[in-house]
Amino acid sequence: MRIRYKITLAVGIAVTVVLVAMAFFYTHFQEQSVLSQNERTMEKLTESVAQGLQAVMLAGSADIAESYADRLKKVTDIIDFRILRTNGDEAFRDNKTIHDVNRRRGEETFTPRDHEQQIPVLSADDPNLLATVSDGRTLAVYEPGPDGHRNLTFLAPIKYIEPCSKCHGTANKVRGVIKLTTSLAAVERDIYEVRQYAIGGLALALMATMLLTGYMLGRTIVEPLEKVTHAMTRVSDGDLDHQVPIHSRDEIGTMANSFNRMTSELRTTYDGLRREQDKLTTIIHGAGEGIVVTDSAGEIVLVNPAAERLLEKPAGQIAREGFYSLLDDEEQMRLWLSDPEQGGAITTTYKERVLQVFASTIFGNDHNVVGSAALLRDITEEKRLEEELRRLSTTDGLTGLFNRRHLDATLDTEYSRAQRTGNPLAVLMFDIDHFKKFNDTHGHDQGDRVLQAVAKNFHDALRKYDLACRYGGEEFVGILPNTTLEGAFCVAERLRAEIEATEVDGLKVTISVGVAASPEIPVSSPEGLIEAADAALYRSKEGGRNRSTRALPPEPTTPPTTGADTTPV
Repeated sequence: MRIRYKITLAVGIAVTVVLVAMAFFYTHFQEQSVLSQNERTMEKLTESVAQGLQAVMLAGSADIAESYADRLKKVTDIIDFRILRTNGDEAFRDNKTIHDVNRRRGEETFTPRDHEQQIPVLSADDPNLLATVSDGRTLAVYEPGPDGHRNLTFLAPIKYIEPCSKCHGTANKVRGVIKLTTSLAAVERDIYEVRQYAIGGLALALMATMLLTGYMLGRTIVEPLEKVTHAMTRVSDGDLDHQVPIHSRDEIGTMANSFNRMTSELRTTYDGLRREQDKLTTIIHGAGEGIVVTDSAGEIVLVNPAAERLLEKPAGQIAREGFYSLLDDEEQMRLWLSDPEQGGAITTTYKERVLQVFASTIFGNDHNVVGSAALLRDITEEKRLEEELRRLSTTDGLTGLFNRRHLDATLDTEYSRAQRTGNPLAVLMFDIDHFKKFNDTHGHDQGDRVLQAVAKNFHDALRKYDLACRYGGEEFVGILPNTTLEGAFCVAERLRAEIEATEVDGLKVTISVGVAASPEIPVSSPEGLIEAADAALYRSKEGGRNRSTRALPPEPTTPPTTGADTTPV
């Protein structure tokens, strides 16, 4: 139901109740006024009858009182008229009063009746009769009549006056009672007409009031409210530019003004939010990182193009599969999200890409889950560059073997492990025989090719956990964990023989090798192993090159002799 009809109905009900109450009180007041007026009229009539009767009696014409009463019965609207004694019997129908008066006067003043009648009208103990006689006041009694209309009976006392004492004495203050009964049919007809007029007037007043009230309410309240309601509807539909016209300074005008201010503030806020949203959308959709966001129910509500590209899935498929299946490993994703200390990046390989994943569950101020978010970064190229940088920092650019820096770090580590575990550790060192002539005779490019060929043979001759390094220039060093001196010498000989059998651009190449091993060669540092291998290498060169030489343990020192010189002269 529209507010127009609600307000009109409410006002109509209130007005109807008020008007009905007013009509009720008005008709009731009118009824009482009519009844009171009728009572006063009848009371006046009764008093007139009593006065007329007294005049007849004082004139000594008591014999005509009976005919006087009978004539009054024929008056219109008078149903019954009786003159009663105080005991309720009708007077002037027997000779009792005549005998009492004649006896009191001592002469036969009044002639007795030939026919006597005793007509009891009211019982002697009738409360209305007793009240009239004892109080000496006129009493009005309403009674239902045989024709359906009420009757009004007046009981009026015939009071004692001084002239009556000559015939009736002074014993009783009330000599008799006049009973006058009249029909209220005419009065009730008047009351009915009053009611009809009241109902008609009420209907007309109610109709006029409703029409006028509806019109005034529509103009002053309903239409302004409907304008505000219409404006709210347009604003809720997104038309924040709509304003409510203000035509008054009352509460509705104040409400419209407040609504317009609110709408203006909403428009300003909305414009700011839209600009920020546009910025955020531009950032999210233009970002190179993949972004996936869920709501509090776990439903995916945002997937940017970068996420589709990195995961190689359309947004619809990502949304259907769910947040936990982003990387096709639901268990791992649940594990990441369940770890409250997981705040850093997780690196994983997905479809030949190396992805850096930031995944977390977001909680609100009330510790309820707001949603989850995942940020995906493609670090495949970064990892490749990182590996390349690591390789460049630890390898020799020409030969591809590990460089001097990596050699030193690895030798320190392996030496410490060997000392801790007691396992052997061997080092072989070699250089290319007469390398200078390759550069001088055939040029540096040829020298570089010789270095590369020797480095390849060196790398292939070692085990996968051995380390082949370019020590500097034409010198090379190999680290052989868990290898004895004899084992290292065998490796050196095999390497030397393979290089000797190899030609580089038709040129013969040979190497000289020195081998050292701990603990067979007692050294106190990693550098001691290198020095021992270098000394063995030096001895290989002194021995004619193209050979391998084991390092020798240091000779024991002989303490100097004391005393006289025994050398012969």
